[in-house]
Amino acid sequence: MEKLYIIKIGGNIIDDDSKLSSFIRDFASIASKKILVHGGGKLATELAGRLDVQQTILDGRRITDADTLKIVTMVYAGLINKNIVAGLQAMGCQAMGLSGADGNLIRAHKRNHPSIDYGFAGDIDSINTALLIDLVNQGITLVVNPITHNGAGQLLNTNADTIAQELARALTAYFEVNLVYSFEKSGVLLDADDNSTVIPTLQPAYYKKLREEKKIFAGMIPKIDNAFAALDSGVKQVTIGKAEDLKQLIAHTAGTNITND
Repeated sequence: MEKLYIIKIGGNIIDDDSKLSSFIRDFASIASKKILVHGGGKLATELAGRLDVQQTILDGRRITDADTLKIVTMVYAGLINKNIVAGLQAMGCQAMGLSGADGNLIRAHKRNHPSIDYGFAGDIDSINTALLIDLVNQGITLVVNPITHNGAGQLLNTNADTIAQELARALTAYFEVNLVYSFEKSGVLLDADDNSTVIPTLQPAYYKKLREEKKIFAGMIPKIDNAFAALDSGVKQVTIGKAEDLKQLIAHTAGTNITND
């Protein structure tokens, strides 16, 4: 089965032109088929502040009211997505930027929660796997942003870590899928402020213990939850680590390797 890398980029890397350019260069050099998923939370938060639109983050997830949805659509599906696509084209990588609404790629529904109103946050219902396979097999590198839709004209903001996991799960029957979550930290850390405390391997029991002891910071929880969900669905390998170490993450010589063993 042919190898496919699904790599999610996020955190401060997107806000740093130099680091993002270096990442794009490393990503473009991957010879295997690949898909890039990106977020861009910090830039969206900065723009929201300029526009005086209050932001609320709960357990690493953004509460998306109507004004915030406009901002994240502009930032994620517009500025960030097209800058990354243009950077990849400059590296000779044939790239195409897509939101979940494009080609009906990702259909979602407005999140229902018994006590929290997440606004226009979307939970995924379906992936257009046939479209993904067709484009990937044409040699096109997809750059997917986290704006999805409900099929009835409503855009939704979906967690980019979840999108990466769902794309990986959808493609496990067709490719040997390797999922990488890359951001500004060196991996899953025992001390969020100390990159030297990276955990090389993380299993479910240890993760549960760390959560109970409140040693996992909120922004990391969705990544790890999605990593284990990906493994449960047949993804070959999941790694979390520093974007600058992308080549080593792919080689499994850096970051945190998530395992069910």
